[in-house]
Amino acid sequence: MGNCCERVGNFFCRQKNTNVRVSLPAVCFVWQIAMIVLFGVFIRYDEESDTHWIEHRKDHNITSDIENDFYFRYPSFQDVHVMIFVGFGFLMTFLKRYSFGGVGFNFLVAAFGLQWALLMQGWFHSLDHTTGKIYIGVESLINADFCCAGSLIAYGALLGKVSPVQLMVVTLFGVTLFAVEEYIILSLLHCRDAGGSMVIHAFGGYYGLAISWVLYRPNLHQSKRLNGSVYHSDVFAMIGTLFLWMFWPSFNSAITDHGDGQHRAAINTYLALASSVLTTVAISSMSKKGGKVDMVHIQNATLAGGVAMGTAAEFMITPYGSLIVGFCCGIISTFGYLLINTFDFEGSFANRSVGTQGGFQAAGCCVAIAFGLVGGAIVGLILRFPIWGDPADDNCFDDEVYWEVPEDEDTIPPVLEYNNHMIHKHQDISPQIHVDLRCKCGESKRVKLACLVLLRLRAPFIQMVMRSGQASQCQSPVTRFQEDETHEGEDVHCWQARKAFVVGVSSRVEK
Repeated sequence: MGNCCERVGNFFCRQKNTNVRVSLPAVCFVWQIAMIVLFGVFIRYDEESDTHWIEHRKDHNITSDIENDFYFRYPSFQDVHVMIFVGFGFLMTFLKRYSFGGVGFNFLVAAFGLQWALLMQGWFHSLDHTTGKIYIGVESLINADFCCAGSLIAYGALLGKVSPVQLMVVTLFGVTLFAVEEYIILSLLHCRDAGGSMVIHAFGGYYGLAISWVLYRPNLHQSKRLNGSVYHSDVFAMIGTLFLWMFWPSFNSAITDHGDGQHRAAINTYLALASSVLTTVAISSMSKKGGKVDMVHIQNATLAGGVAMGTAAEFMITPYGSLIVGFCCGIISTFGYLLINTFDFEGSFANRSVGTQGGFQAAGCCVAIAFGLVGGAIVGLILRFPIWGDPADDNCFDDEVYWEVPEDEDTIPPVLEYNNHMIHKHQDISPQIHVDLRCKCGESKRVKLACLVLLRLRAPFIQMVMRSGQASQCQSPVTRFQEDETHEGEDVHCWQARKAFVVGVSSRVEK
């Protein structure tokens, strides 16, 4: 039994191979061809997008084309579409070396997911049993985008740690699970969830967390140097936040019934979002030394009001109630980063009491979380098989694994130039460090440095740029360094960059 478990463990921990030249094109081609076939068999235009719209107008005494649902829904569809591709995409670009993957793989996941979502949601919600066809219109497109949002939220928990092939698998199962749990929550339990707080956000969050838990990497610290942001990456992520923040009222009101409910959903979300911004800034400033604001809090917690309002968007919670929701959610969400109602609707279930409906809403939330956790754990186990081309622990959070990245300029960053200048200015009082550099070619150099920054990558040489302008090159990369008696024999793997540099501030190099 012990040998069996050991063999299974060795199977899952085999050497990573990130070459997806065969698997990624194969998956994309096969699945797209499958979509073409399935759409040909099942998908048709609905009555408002078909050429028989004129006969439909006459049969239903419709006097103008403006009453076509397209003109009511398409503005909201545009907003939701921008949120999916631009909002979520740019929000994923906060990692310093994974912006291509953040926005590019978001594009891939959404493009595949919306096609599969049209089929899955059609089979559960709009299948015509007499013809066996699924009839789609503009509202179907909005629902497909909603379905993709769950998988994109899950992607946020896996960012930089999985291959594009694995993301396609996550999306395939994520959309399928979403369609099932949405049917249970909305059609069987008859919960109200216009903005998808339960079916989208709760499910997507726990789905991603469960997959991430199963795919746990004990040696992920090897990529710790890349698991963070820089100034420009946070700016791009903030652009995504702003797109999401601006269009969230459309997200929560897009598929609600025309009339007062849709109007109320937009107003409530608008106010909750505004309120959550102020409380997020306040808590973030209170938590930091000197009252500084953390950009991570602003990028994420400011959206909490819109997420929370998704379930109650149509309800008569009053404008000040919306502000209270945003106020509380901004505080709770920001603290989450720091530390790790009445209703009004019509239909067959309008006679439920407040307590009864609240119970069903809680049950719906539990269903969403259960589907996310159980489904995510199962998908995570599938993704553990070493056939998906996922990156090794020391290559996570890096675009170069799956993208052609343009060459960076061989220049010293301005901050290092400034630091070198200041150290030179105060050379007399600066401590001096003796560093021995040993290369594979056998050559050894002793460098007197007040500051040493090692940036290593694939370049066949390492260049030593000294403050005095002197430079020397060795045709073999530095493999080890020794600083007096400290760090003796330690491997050099300090940074992943386009070229390897040792930037020093000493005025001379002693062989």
